[in-house]
Amino acid sequence: MSARYDELKALKNLGQKYAYSDREVMLYAYGIGLGADPMDENELAFVNEGTLTPRPLKVVPTFASVAAWGAGPGEMNLNRVMVVDGERDITFHQPLPAAAHITADSSVIEVYDKGKDKGVVIKHQTVLKNEKGEKLATLVASRFARGDGGFGGPNLTQPDPHTIPSREPDKTIDITTRPDQALVYRLCGDRNPLHSDPEFAKKAGFPRPILHGMCTYGITCRGVLQTYADYDPSAFRQHVARFSSPVYPGETVTMDLWKDGNVISFEAKVKSRGVTVIKNGKTVLG
Repeated sequence: MSARYDELKALKNLGQKYAYSDREVMLYAYGIGLGADPMDENELAFVNEGTLTPRPLKVVPTFASVAAWGAGPGEMNLNRVMVVDGERDITFHQPLPAAAHITADSSVIEVYDKGKDKGVVIKHQTVLKNEKGEKLATLVASRFARGDGGFGGPNLTQPDPHTIPSREPDKTIDITTRPDQALVYRLCGDRNPLHSDPEFAKKAGFPRPILHGMCTYGITCRGVLQTYADYDPSAFRQHVARFSSPVYPGETVTMDLWKDGNVISFEAKVKSRGVTVIKNGKTVLG
């Protein structure tokens, strides 16, 4: 077995301590575009705690993706310029509170070496727990390192993704992003210059900074919230998406959604460029 494979597979980091407040919760909601209409009470519930008529602040389920920003199994020593998010799968064990002290346990699940010049996919998970040790969310991420691979890992095949229904979508919605959205979203933790520095973006092969894949992921959660979840975060059990192409800040994301019982399938595209940006999306409601 490859020593590099064994090194990556053994990475583990338990008991990482984090804390967040309602400020981070509201910033994340704003970062994925909620609150663009300052009179929309459904969206204000995620970015404003209410004053004359107090109300509990709602937490976007995918806030789990930044609640313990920086948590991970350990240093992977990858070519950072060539690393992109491949997939995210979050299981929600209970609704996230608006403020909390949490712990994060991270470990590598599997490593898929695609071969020399083809990159490597590293799948790892982080389990978020509250102060009582109860699970809040389990995050499974697939990191695609385009500049690595070919180190002789086992010949493994990644699991098949969720299948999108072949019929016409049950709903289609447009969600507009702002030209400065990546500059806001990066304040949630992801300071990767690919999303803010034009020079760095060009070095990575993009004409200008791209929107964070995890911001697009949050946008798809927002799409399900406003269509089939009635803006109820507690309805979410799972939210899965594969990143297939980047969004540039300022573009309009078009979501196609299919409802089959408590399973919502979705894909997202940018029509102006004719590209699909999210594939094989699945939300489980309950």
